[in-house]
Amino acid sequence: MADPNPLLPASTLADPNSEQRSLSRRNPTKVLLVAFCGLLMVGFFVALVNDQGSLRNAHSKYKSNDDHKSSFQPGIVRPLARGVSAGVSDKSNGRLGSNARSFPWNNTMLSWQRTAFHFQPEKNWMNGPLFYKGWYHLFYQYNPNAAVWGDIIWGHAVSRDMVHWLHLPEAMVADQWYDINGVWTGSATILPDGKLIMLYTGSTNESVQVQNLAYPADPSDPFLTNWVKYPGNPVLVPPPGIGPKDFRDPTTAWYTSEGKWRLTIGSKINKTGISLVYETEDFINYKMLDKELHGVSGTGMWECVDFYPVSTTIENGLDTSVNGPGVKHVMKTSLDDDRHDYYALGTYYEKNGTWIPDNPKIDVGIGIRYDYGIFYASKTFFDQHDGRRVLWGWIGESDSEIADVKKGWASLQGIPRTVVFDQKTGSNLLQWPVKEVNSLRLTSREFDNVELKPGSVVPLEVGPATQLDIVAEFELEMEALNRTSASKVEFSCSSSGGAAERGALGPFGLVVLADEHLSEQTPVYFYVAKEKDGNLKTFFCSDQSRSSEASDVNKHIYGSFVPVLKGEKLSVRVLVDHSIVEGFAQGGRTCITSRVYPTKAIYGDARVFLFNNATETSVTSSLKIWQMNSAFIRPFSKADYDI
Repeated sequence: MADPNPLLPASTLADPNSEQRSLSRRNPTKVLLVAFCGLLMVGFFVALVNDQGSLRNAHSKYKSNDDHKSSFQPGIVRPLARGVSAGVSDKSNGRLGSNARSFPWNNTMLSWQRTAFHFQPEKNWMNGPLFYKGWYHLFYQYNPNAAVWGDIIWGHAVSRDMVHWLHLPEAMVADQWYDINGVWTGSATILPDGKLIMLYTGSTNESVQVQNLAYPADPSDPFLTNWVKYPGNPVLVPPPGIGPKDFRDPTTAWYTSEGKWRLTIGSKINKTGISLVYETEDFINYKMLDKELHGVSGTGMWECVDFYPVSTTIENGLDTSVNGPGVKHVMKTSLDDDRHDYYALGTYYEKNGTWIPDNPKIDVGIGIRYDYGIFYASKTFFDQHDGRRVLWGWIGESDSEIADVKKGWASLQGIPRTVVFDQKTGSNLLQWPVKEVNSLRLTSREFDNVELKPGSVVPLEVGPATQLDIVAEFELEMEALNRTSASKVEFSCSSSGGAAERGALGPFGLVVLADEHLSEQTPVYFYVAKEKDGNLKTFFCSDQSRSSEASDVNKHIYGSFVPVLKGEKLSVRVLVDHSIVEGFAQGGRTCITSRVYPTKAIYGDARVFLFNNATETSVTSSLKIWQMNSAFIRPFSKADYDI
């Protein structure tokens, strides 16, 4: 039976000033975020770029062998644009072109692509999280009928540790006029009395984006299996001046010193991305503030906006309502125009409801990204169970829709990451896999002080190489750093020749998911450039240009600058899980997620190498590599009630 009084009466809100703290967690704020941001996770379909070549300096025994190349007459891939008629942006990737060739994928190749310790639905298409009564909940955008965008509802899974998951029945379906065209992104807020409310975007029968309220039918149920939609929905509609399809993705709410709740919703005015702010006392009646929380000209539509505090003095996460000395606020948005997630650090002014970036040159949408690979529509939540803020990101596919349909599933969640303020740089966040991931580590191999001379490639004997956790450090010769001249060309990971392009001080790093001849390979590496003033600038990159012999997959080179402070060694952690490779450089200052689809470097034929393609320096590396177990991800059963 539904709770007849699901919402907290405004009159019962406690006085937020009843207790003074320098980092005060407002008395009534048991705010828990979460959700499933991904209204627009329409697969990134395929993109085709020029093959950039292999590590040209590899020893001859590792050079590609033409005898391994497939001979076939491929068909034409003609990707379809999806989403516009449903009131969402077009997410098909037009870079492939109409004449892209389809690779003849077989079941052996496609079966290998399914990951072992990343969350995925059992089948079909998916897109976010919360902790409630002892369980982590993941609600996600899900198409139960096909491995492509369409018929979007909420899938639901629960976990004790964010690693092993149990699939529950679908949480909410599109069955009302205000969400008949899709139950999209939402966020949860836990009220002071423990009750949970959910605000979500629905696409109406006329494809207008509106905000709706839902709540658990039985708040005592730790599995939240049944939901009730508020009979007075929608509770918010696009305000004057905002397009009917430009009003989506409500955030979790935060509590103000005046005893009211605030939340923000993504939108745009012309080409200026904005976040609107609403105030409420009961989550039914709302007032829009006169000023936007923030906006940046030229960034286009903001979706999946996230707004949360981080401590500048402690490493613990903060409840969403915390404000005061020693706190900065993170403003994050997913840009509909380029499908990347950007964030900036700044100051939140509660009085007028605005946020100002610390550095306007790296404002939201024009500066730092969470991840420089395939990573979109992310959301954080405050895990009050462990006192941390956890980030989830949606990882789309970069193969063809034809391949997705053939394998029967598409997209997955990235490994959940803790997020903290980088106290050393003062300008970055640090993202790192949650500690529970370490429970999957099995046997390990250590390699100490491996010397990599210029132009060398060194195989690492680690056994099976498709489920790995790699932690590595690299040091360059000090003499080489001193004698090397300044670079005359500005380096960029994406516009370079990848791991094959040699420079004085790079590239060097790891090669994962490679076959023994290196005809297929995915290098994850550093590149150090010496600037005119003599300072060193370090880049962290991931090169997919030779990741697969297939012609219908994305083969980009990803990466960006990574801050390296004086006295720090270059360090990286790489998680390899079949078709996904996640890299975290310098403790998570810069991160890259790649989807790769090898045709030969699979199962027992996958290898790991160290390489140094620099011309002027040797590199010394020490690393530890763990084999990773598979997570248990299965349907929920009655026996699980006793777990």
